[in-house]
Amino acid sequence: MTQVNRMTLRNQALSTLALAAAFLTSCTSTHPPAAPLSAKPTGKQVTIAVPLGLPPVPIPENNPPTAETIALGEKLYFSVKLSVDNTIACSNCHDPRHGFTDAQPVSTGVRGQKGNRSAPTVINSAYSTTQFWDGREPTLEAQAGGPIINPIEMGHTAAGAEKAIDQDKDLRAMFETAYGPAPAGQSPVTMERIANAIASYERTVLRGNSPFDRYLYGGDKKALSQAARRGLEVFRDPKKGNCAVCHTIEEKFALFTDNKFHNLGVGIDPEGKLIDEGRIKISRQEADRGAFRTPTLRNIAETAPYMHDGSLKTLKEVVDFYVGGGNSNPQRDKEIKDLQLNKQERADLVAFMESLTGEAAR
Repeated sequence: MTQVNRMTLRNQALSTLALAAAFLTSCTSTHPPAAPLSAKPTGKQVTIAVPLGLPPVPIPENNPPTAETIALGEKLYFSVKLSVDNTIACSNCHDPRHGFTDAQPVSTGVRGQKGNRSAPTVINSAYSTTQFWDGREPTLEAQAGGPIINPIEMGHTAAGAEKAIDQDKDLRAMFETAYGPAPAGQSPVTMERIANAIASYERTVLRGNSPFDRYLYGGDKKALSQAARRGLEVFRDPKKGNCAVCHTIEEKFALFTDNKFHNLGVGIDPEGKLIDEGRIKISRQEADRGAFRTPTLRNIAETAPYMHDGSLKTLKEVVDFYVGGGNSNPQRDKEIKDLQLNKQERADLVAFMESLTGEAAR
């Protein structure tokens, strides 16, 4: 066979192989990936009613509350399907029966694992400019998704949580009602939608109209006991309790938090070192070592134990801790100092904080 003939046969063979490859590729090609589903609800936005003593609820543009997403979020909040072993729901650690906390120093997650911080209350978290004790998430939406995929808390993966919820026909139908039907072959359940719905429900967990609110904002001078009124004065007096410098009271409303981070010296080991370094792990700023977000004092009588590590069991212990100036350390907040309060003033402060137990909007 001549060289020309051999080259001709070789070229024909290569052409045949190329055609076969093209044919196989066309037979096995898949459709382009489906576009991400919108996590913005399709229903009519509703106004969240607020009780006396609170400002309007801040609403993110990309997640306006609707009746459907709030209902879905509440259902998800109490669903153990969001945990990998069907044992833990959001409500385990943020239980309405305990002021939306769990009455434990630290929370328990899947397989009995213990966290290292106390569960903060969900009450009025709609007003928090950052979430978690260390402020590591900027929104309720980001906060809501975190525990689901945390290996200690709920232990799921995003895909696993989506699948578990999608397999519940009632929840799947609620997603379609809240966000519209999904394209053929797609699930209406996405992790972003799960987090958004839970956040919408959490924005409705508001407490106000307490005896304090009725006294200061409602004009009812009989709403507070004499002890609570004296406690309010101690609370606001810069030369006494000086509590309002961080647990703020405004002219028309009171959040009882400045949404900032402070080092009180909570959680010092016997060698004088901080057990939990707090905000610094997020901000990388030395000034934030041992600092934690100021919690609201709303319904504080329901949310014991106190502090980020649950180390103080009663409000009396909290007052005594502040009277002693916290625990000394290089980053202790400048506003934390020894307080000159007598026994009556300490008791009055507790009475005032107990007057902050409020209710949802009627």
